[in-house]
Amino acid sequence: MSAPSLPLVLASTSPRRTELLARAGIAHEVLAVEVEEARDATLTPEQLTIENARRKAVQGSHFKPGRLTLGADTLVYIDSEPLAKPADLEEAAHMLRRLSGRTHEVCTGVVLARDGDIIDAFHVITHVTFKPLTDEIIRAYHAQVNPLDKAGGYGIQACTDMLLDHLEGSFENVIGLPVDEVALHLKQLSPAR
Repeated sequence: MSAPSLPLVLASTSPRRTELLARAGIAHEVLAVEVEEARDATLTPEQLTIENARRKAVQGSHFKPGRLTLGADTLVYIDSEPLAKPADLEEAAHMLRRLSGRTHEVCTGVVLARDGDIIDAFHVITHVTFKPLTDEIIRAYHAQVNPLDKAGGYGIQACTDMLLDHLEGSFENVIGLPVDEVALHLKQLSPAR
């Protein structure tokens, strides 16, 4: 009988990513990693998010020898410009004003690494269209949702009906991890895990 597969190492302390993996039944261990994220505006959304995910996964994999480690990075893009986590509520409100009544992209790069080597890398893009948002709606939203730890200044999983008109693609990707794609890639790697 073969030994049970060790759980995936998630190189992130994001409660949203942990919850998404748990809901999908993917056993994992959380590992906090500190990396300096790339902020190169000349990179495409795919390149930038994969680079940041690579930094997390590779560093995490050095702490857990032999273990498959997942790094992920999610960014919101409008007019080809990345919107990271806002510094304060004023910046968060400004971001929502920019997204109001428009379609933007949410790109998540995912990298799987083992012992410092990249095993797999992919990205998922979701197109998200917001309703027109007044300052009153933005204030009401921020009274219920802390935007400061979320790319683009919002969390789609909370008070969704206040912001969302419609989306094309993975809802979970907008939360922070395209878990269906992750599960598919893990399944493809399962003999090597």
